[in-house]
Amino acid sequence: MRDLDARAQGLMKDIDKLADDYLKNINKETQEKKKEQLSHIQSLFNKAKEYGDDKVQLAIQTYELVDKHIRRLDSDLARFEAEIQEKASNSNRAQEESNASKKGRKKLKEKEKRKKGTTGASSEDESKNARKKQKKGGSVTSAAATGAVGSGAQADTSALGHPADVLDMPVDPNEPTYCLCHQVSYGEMIGCDNPDCPIEWFHFACVGLTTKPKGKWYCPKCTQDRKKK
Repeated sequence: MRDLDARAQGLMKDIDKLADDYLKNINKETQEKKKEQLSHIQSLFNKAKEYGDDKVQLAIQTYELVDKHIRRLDSDLARFEAEIQEKASNSNRAQEESNASKKGRKKLKEKEKRKKGTTGASSEDESKNARKKQKKGGSVTSAAATGAVGSGAQADTSALGHPADVLDMPVDPNEPTYCLCHQVSYGEMIGCDNPDCPIEWFHFACVGLTTKPKGKWYCPKCTQDRKKK
């Protein structure tokens, strides 16, 4: 394009110079010479026009080539944007599925937790009801009876200390505790005859008993309270 411009401009300068010479010597030259000069100038004009046409053709080809590349870039850009949107959609779908799965597991755990809590509360209520029934009947709990309220431990009634195997047993956090030692029910136990006793049941060993006493029996705390009255 630059080379064509240079050639065309060079021709136009030559044409201008020849035209000036023609006009200056128009009255001096013969008719044949004038025709020759005009024919030469006309040929230069035609050559300059050819350079101009070549420039136009080159410009059209350049435009078409650029337009072709632009369309290709537009197509690649559209395809790239579609791929990005598809990946983003897949990522969001995977994230939603993951969140839904986590929520499902969380709800299941909460349901199991509530179920365990309800079972523990029910077991505790049953243990308390069993204690109250035994206390009203004035009976002493044995290893078999304590198994019914959830302890399942056995103890030697002749021993004054806590059995080692019972103390080493894991304690269910939902199982109620009794006695001065704040331990779960095990072995033989005796109920305080004070209906307002906050503890209610005591291990034989903790209150120094080996057998059930005759008549009514009060725990050490209730005995002191009764003496104060």
